[in-house]
Amino acid sequence: MNGASGEKVVHTRSFVVEGHAIAARSLSPALYIVATPIGNLGDMTLRALHVLAAADIVACEDTRVSAVLLRHYGISARLVAYHDHNAAAQRPKLLEALAAGESVALISDAGTPLVSDPGYRLVAAARDAGHDVVPIPGASSVLAALVVAGLPSDRFLFAGFLPPKRVARVKRLEELAPIPATLVFFETGPRVGAALADMAAVLGDREAAVARELTKAFETVRRGTLAVLAGEFADKPPKGEIVVVVGPPAAGAASPEDADRVLLELLREKSVGEAASEAATLTGLKRNDLYRRALALKTAADDSDE
Repeated sequence: MNGASGEKVVHTRSFVVEGHAIAARSLSPALYIVATPIGNLGDMTLRALHVLAAADIVACEDTRVSAVLLRHYGISARLVAYHDHNAAAQRPKLLEALAAGESVALISDAGTPLVSDPGYRLVAAARDAGHDVVPIPGASSVLAALVVAGLPSDRFLFAGFLPPKRVARVKRLEELAPIPATLVFFETGPRVGAALADMAAVLGDREAAVARELTKAFETVRRGTLAVLAGEFADKPPKGEIVVVVGPPAAGAASPEDADRVLLELLREKSVGEAASEAATLTGLKRNDLYRRALALKTAADDSDE
């Protein structure tokens, strides 16, 4: 097996933690989706190390970036590049390896694969071909930013990167504005000031947080309203990887007609009590009132079915 630079790689099926060599457990043939650190290499899990050391192939975005992680833990692995530009050509090769009974680990440059990378197509293809897909959870910048933002986390939506052009960005924000959840975005340093200003204009001056370089030496989290944060970053574009977390819209009182539509949708899969509780969050109306209305709607629906 050859490494990224062409030299012979001896796959030792082991890894090293704090000077101790550990033999990796054997793997069943499958596609393993392995989370890797988003900055601090100490955030690697033992299970992930076992998988990377034992896998027949490690598919990664950039072999140079992944080689740093593997060297840190004394892992010799067969690295194969799998990214946006070569995914169509590499995917059949990885599927052939799975069909031949090999184990394939998929990693990204940082964090959990399939979040803003082409991995989901490989997972879908592997599933369609009948191969097992095994998640190996770990670090995620989305969740790391969410838990330090101090904003509601019971319901959130990861919206990825906003469009770079302002017209498209505003249109996308208008689509996201009514969603009753905390929003999580990825953003680049040069664009974050303009993006925050557009968020303030479209979403309203909600509470937000800008998390930068999470788990790294220069980790920073700035909290404030969108307008305040837009002003802070307008002339000082930050460096590094950035996650923006925006609080949900203020709950407003919905009309009776809107409440009925929400309740009818929820009652398709939930009990009266569950529907009333969730509708209260979505509409801003009192749960007791919604419970009585949900009960009436369910009774009417049951009567019409008889």
